[in-house]
Amino acid sequence: MTALAVLAPLLVWVIADPLAGHSLRITDGEETLDIGAVPVAFVGLLASLLGWGLLAVLERFTARRARTIWTVVAGAVLLLSFLPLTGGGMDGGTRFSLAVMHVAVAAVLIPGFAGRSADSRAGRRAG
Repeated sequence: MTALAVLAPLLVWVIADPLAGHSLRITDGEETLDIGAVPVAFVGLLASLLGWGLLAVLERFTARRARTIWTVVAGAVLLLSFLPLTGGGMDGGTRFSLAVMHVAVAAVLIPGFAGRSADSRAGRRAG
C-alpha cells in the first residue's frame, strides 16, 4: 500500500509535468520551488508512514473504534491539505495537479488502511 501511495501522485506528476509539459512551480516572492518527482514521492511516503503510525496508535488505545476514528482523521487531513492550494504563487495547472495528487494519495490510503484495522482482522479471524 505504501508503494501505491508513492506511485499514485508520481503518476499524476508524470502526466502533468513531463508528458503535458506543465512544470509544477510555486513562487514565493523571489524564490521559485520546482516540484519534481523526488518531493512528490517523498510526500506520498511520508503520508503513508504517518497514516500507518496513527492507525497503529489508535488500534493500541481504541481498538473498537480505530477504523472509524482513523477514517475521520484522514478525511479531515485531506481537507486541510487543500488549504495551501488556496493561496497565491501558483497557476491553475499547478493548483489542479497538486489537488489531484492529494486525492490520489488519499484514495489509496484511506480505504487501504481503514480496511486493515484491528476490527477488520478480528472479523476475518472470527468468520
